[in-house]
Amino acid sequence: MSLIARISDHFEESAKLKLAAAEKLAGPIADAVDRMVAALAADRKILACGNGGSAGDAQHFAAELIGRFERERPELAAISLTTDSSILTAVANDYRFEEVFAKQVRGLGQAGDVLVAISTSGNSANVISAIHAAQERDMVVVALTGKGGGRIGSLLREGDVHLCVPHDRTARIQEVHLLMIHCLCDGIDSALLGEQD
Repeated sequence: MSLIARISDHFEESAKLKLAAAEKLAGPIADAVDRMVAALAADRKILACGNGGSAGDAQHFAAELIGRFERERPELAAISLTTDSSILTAVANDYRFEEVFAKQVRGLGQAGDVLVAISTSGNSANVISAIHAAQERDMVVVALTGKGGGRIGSLLREGDVHLCVPHDRTARIQEVHLLMIHCLCDGIDSALLGEQD
């Protein structure tokens, strides 16, 4: 197969997955928007975490909420738990890496906040620990996963939202996660600012 054909295959597979995911996930994404808007309207905040590319997604999401997505609006309370190198290394060194997000959730999270927990496999131990910490704080969990949801899928409670990409390939799951993040941002803006053509 030529390099051009390989590249074209990536685009085609990604496009097909996004269309299939839209049918399955549009409703749950709307549910997640509703929970996030309710939290923000109640002066609560959104915390986000993940590893690797998912850490980048957590930072991207928080940046869109603090700054802006596509329209000017007041800043929205959001924190990425993946960015403070002193906290991450201290907790990993003094305790264990599994606790790097959970300790931040316990320190920063309050009842009514939202935890956006991102794991392509659904099995990331430190994201799972963060979910347990969020549940201890009576926070809402919005989980972005793939590969059937892994262990995270079985941890979620009533009122939580599971956005599970119907695919097993990490790169494709991450591509849909980014699209879902943009849908969440747009939905939040639409709810707060009204519809825009």
